[in-house]
Amino acid sequence: MKKRFVFFVMALFVSVSLMTVEAAEKKKKEKNKDTTERQEKSKYEKLFADKNHECARGNFITLHKVKGKLYFELPLKYMGREMLIAATVKKTTNPSLSTVGMKMRDPLHVRFVLRDSLVFLQKVNASVECDPGDLTMQAARDLNYSDSDFKKMTVEAYNADSSAVVFEMTKMFLGEEKAFSPVSEGSGLVNVNSTLKPELCSLGDLKAFEDNVSIDADLSYTYRMNVFFFVLGEGEVTTKVTHSVLLLPEQKMKPRISDGRIGIFLTGKQLLTNQEDGIKTYTLANRWRLEPKDMKAWERGELVEPVKPIVYYLDSLFPEKWKAPIKEGVLRWNAAFEKIGFKNAVRIYDFPKNDPSFDADNLKFSCIRYLPVATANAMGPSWVDPSTGEIVNASVIVWSDVVQMANYWRFVQTSQIDPRVRGRKLPNDVLGETMAYIVAHEVGHTLGLMHNMAASAAFPVDSLRSVAFTQKYGTTPSIMDYARFNYVAQPSDGEVKLTPPDLGVYDYYAIKWLYSPISGNKSVEEEAEILQRWIDEKVGDPLYRYGVQQIFSRYDPSSLEEDLGDDPVKAGTYGIKNLKYIIGHLNDWIKDDPDASHRYALYENIVVQYYRYLLNAIYNVGGIYLNQAKDGTPAIRYQSVPKNVQRNSMNWVIRQLRNSDWLDAEENISKYKLMTKSSALVQNAVMKSLLSMAPRVTLSSHVAKDAYSMRDYFEDLYGNVFESTINGRKLTSGDKIMQRALMATAKSVLVPKEGGGLFLNGLAVDLNPFAPSVEEICAFGLDESGLVKANYEQLKKFEDTYGSGIIASQVKFQEVDPGYNFMRPVAVDGIDESAAYYTAIIHKVEKMVQSRLNTAHKEDQAHYQSILLLIKSIKK
Repeated sequence: MKKRFVFFVMALFVSVSLMTVEAAEKKKKEKNKDTTERQEKSKYEKLFADKNHECARGNFITLHKVKGKLYFELPLKYMGREMLIAATVKKTTNPSLSTVGMKMRDPLHVRFVLRDSLVFLQKVNASVECDPGDLTMQAARDLNYSDSDFKKMTVEAYNADSSAVVFEMTKMFLGEEKAFSPVSEGSGLVNVNSTLKPELCSLGDLKAFEDNVSIDADLSYTYRMNVFFFVLGEGEVTTKVTHSVLLLPEQKMKPRISDGRIGIFLTGKQLLTNQEDGIKTYTLANRWRLEPKDMKAWERGELVEPVKPIVYYLDSLFPEKWKAPIKEGVLRWNAAFEKIGFKNAVRIYDFPKNDPSFDADNLKFSCIRYLPVATANAMGPSWVDPSTGEIVNASVIVWSDVVQMANYWRFVQTSQIDPRVRGRKLPNDVLGETMAYIVAHEVGHTLGLMHNMAASAAFPVDSLRSVAFTQKYGTTPSIMDYARFNYVAQPSDGEVKLTPPDLGVYDYYAIKWLYSPISGNKSVEEEAEILQRWIDEKVGDPLYRYGVQQIFSRYDPSSLEEDLGDDPVKAGTYGIKNLKYIIGHLNDWIKDDPDASHRYALYENIVVQYYRYLLNAIYNVGGIYLNQAKDGTPAIRYQSVPKNVQRNSMNWVIRQLRNSDWLDAEENISKYKLMTKSSALVQNAVMKSLLSMAPRVTLSSHVAKDAYSMRDYFEDLYGNVFESTINGRKLTSGDKIMQRALMATAKSVLVPKEGGGLFLNGLAVDLNPFAPSVEEICAFGLDESGLVKANYEQLKKFEDTYGSGIIASQVKFQEVDPGYNFMRPVAVDGIDESAAYYTAIIHKVEKMVQSRLNTAHKEDQAHYQSILLLIKSIKK
């Protein structure tokens, strides 16, 4: 019994011991298993093990977001492939600095390259080409114009089958990269400097698709707006931005070499070649990739749909009554594409609903956007593949107050003949036809067409009063001109057409040149020869003439904004007659306006319209007609405006100034706020412009055969400005304004500021004598950003202090592609005789005024005494 008990205890002990050993071994095995599992988990798995990991997986780049960091998972097959990266504003707190739907910077043209354990983001150098087949020159190009390393990232992991690498891209999309900044840099006239507030920035939604990805980010900045050293404003702006990374096709579009005689947006290139001495610069035309689905059918003359049509998406936020006219404006361009054999080339769809693949801010989609902002404008930018000039994306931005601009345009320019526009709001039919025109113009830009400011000068002024002519041609050969509505038409002219054409003769011509396929699989150079011949055939026909927009240097009076016809004096005479008629009926036509605010806005626009008519004629004085010319064709590169035209224009402008009191009709201005009489404001501004023509007259007379000389100019100035004094008449307010302006200009020329020039904060400033003033910039819409107009009062004071044209003078002239030979300032200092002629004038004025002083009207004597005192200060 005792033995049994001992055995039992021993067995129990052994059993417990065995169980303990087994448990320990099991625990050890489990521990070893956990360790093995942890050792086997890959770097890729560890990287994305966080429970808050977000992933957007497509056929291109897979996006990962972990703990506020962004990772790219890029397949190795896309290493070295060309891409575009762009940032589109999705939301903003300050629409004047950050425009929803807009890319505030051009996309970056890049590629990713893998070197060992590092990924480099390179900027692609697509600006330098060489002759195909010249291997030696290609090697030289590769050595001297290689792609530049832009960013460096460490490879964090490979995916499971090692077909893709993972690297972090957080900082690039959280505002660190200036190329993606959503804040405007300004217009060049007004500068904006912004600084990122990184502590307030964060990543948002991620999306991935077949050939692109998008990354949202919330970004905050401080900004300062300034001109030179003077601050116009500062503050903060917060935006939401969609960054798109778009894979470009391996098979590139065949490029089309540009021709400076037709107005197309360009992509600049350099050519390394042994065929010519030196490096050749040239440009490619920007255009969509439009190819017939069936080339043989196209060659037979059949209408053929394109492989890839040009598609726009219409913002659902637009007012309902705007949508149909906008679609009409877009689809107008199909008529031009049908002329060259394309069917349904341009299409427009509403924003898709419940479609997760659609994102209006993605680089894949070209959209027409509505912005409820107090900006009376619209614009149509586009973005290209720099390798070929292929347009890959475009936007049409329409600000809500464009309807207000349309209202003012139609009333001021056509109410003399069109009773429909004589009210506070435009009726739907007028608004519709105006909106369709505005959108068609902007869509023209997105198709690659530049402004053609010479177009309207092709029509004789009196033809704009012809029913038959205007019904066929409208107001201009091109809707890409700023030729608005028919201000020449008189109340008795009947059913004359008041609007630009749906598309003009030039517009059809430009689309043919830009998009017509060329049979025979020819080389780019062979196609260029054919395209040049198309333009050669039209040389000398004013309907097909292209005139560049003169933003920073203005020479050519036939290539202006906001004008009609071939004779600004005749057109202005008709226009002023209409303005007088309109202003006389303003109170009768505009009802339900108890505070007169709408009438006052219309009145202001009438004054600006009158100012434009006078400036259009002033540009004849010292004017030079410019043409983009090619040797072997009859086009003349430059030619001075005829002497008699310059003199007639000078005399007409001063006669208008002397008789501008109609602007001050008591029955109108008595209902408005307290203000200086408009006639005085116009007289002062126009006289300053007229006096600024001396450098232009210097240059024009220098190149003319029968010149309107500096002597002619100054004799006409003296004779017109002092006409009342010469004839012993009592001076009008306008006479005094013109005389004071002439003498003040004489002093500024003869008594230069200390230091021998213009200085700001100790730095020398050069004035461009051919630059527009702040008034001209606003009157002719030369600053599309709207910043100059928004800061007009401050900029005007600045210009009054430092000289007319100083704002535009300081714009650093961008190295515009050489295809258009944009006119830079021409130096005239060595041939300028202004000082001599002003000296002669002050002696003549002094002698005459002294002889008239005692017999002058008593209200004029103080004015004459001030002139004599000014002359005395000049002579010191």
